[in-house]
Amino acid sequence: PRRQQNRCALCVDAHAGLIVISHHRKGAVSNAHAGHEFELQAQEALLSIGLDLDRNFDVLVGVANRTKNHRFDLGSSNPKVIVECKSHTWTESGNVPSAKLTVWNEAMYYFHIAPVDFRKIFFVKRHLRAEESLAEYYVRRYGHLIPPDIEILEYDTELAIMFEVNH
Repeated sequence: PRRQQNRCALCVDAHAGLIVISHHRKGAVSNAHAGHEFELQAQEALLSIGLDLDRNFDVLVGVANRTKNHRFDLGSSNPKVIVECKSHTWTESGNVPSAKLTVWNEAMYYFHIAPVDFRKIFFVKRHLRAEESLAEYYVRRYGHLIPPDIEILEYDTELAIMFEVNH
């Protein structure tokens, strides 16, 4: 018999007699797969505005004289651009994905310690709760952690449209 793939928070594998707890996004094979697909969408969307970017772009970052390579999701040395992509969404019950937003804070820190001559783009999936997107919530709640030279772009994956979020 054909097995249907279940992508819910709690799934029963009748064949193996196991209960499998799945933490990946509904409709995605895995969180890594969802992130990879979103990076490809970001790369294509940014190419449409003239930014030809490579995936897994290494840049030397650091504080004072201590530096180390950090791999940004997308980037280019000519023009100098680095991009971090996040496809996080509100939780299924509409709550704030607090643990995910700590990853956004980490991205802001990496942007902050990256060379100043790079254009810095934080590219996030547009996801609404009521009238507020997750990015707008982040700016409202964590705006004090966002360096002034960061561009925040939201991408509506259904309409293939980018929005700039002011901070």
